[in-house]
Amino acid sequence: MHCPFCRHPDSRVVDSRTTDDGTSIRRRRQCPDCSRRFTTVETCSLMVVKRSGVTEPFSRTKVINGVRKACQGRPVTEDALALLGQRVEEAVRATGSAELTTHDVGLAILGPLQELDLVAYLRFASVYRAFDSLDDFEAAVAELRQATRDPAADDDDAGAGSREDHGPGRTAQVPEPVHAAD
Repeated sequence: MHCPFCRHPDSRVVDSRTTDDGTSIRRRRQCPDCSRRFTTVETCSLMVVKRSGVTEPFSRTKVINGVRKACQGRPVTEDALALLGQRVEEAVRATGSAELTTHDVGLAILGPLQELDLVAYLRFASVYRAFDSLDDFEAAVAELRQATRDPAADDDDAGAGSREDHGPGRTAQVPEPVHAAD
């Protein structure tokens, strides 16, 4: 590390600390030639490989801007978007890979966005997954309905194998028997 004051090509690390968000290391250095101190901040570079093959640094801002478009007109705050961006960055850094594809970043966005706003999730997923028809939307909505079912409904299904009465006019559905091929 060159001293920013005298351009001496070496320096000594006096103190190292991680930043509050844990994404970088702050180091206090001292020049052995002029004895002046300066601070450096080290971050691990995370590169994203785009579909075109171009590689660029990961940008939390780009993630937030992309999700903001999906959230347009929805009751989503800027703080919620910032938190989503942080969660996505933490998730992609946790992979331990120095290079990710845009597909990997998109997958990391879908989970937190689904928790944030279902309509925005569908908008983002429709572009990310390249929905071509209404069937694609219907399948995604069916997945969401299945994933967000009321846990009490799961309790009702627990007795589905029995023939007991489930209230007036309701009986449990009994699955059809499975026959082995002859």
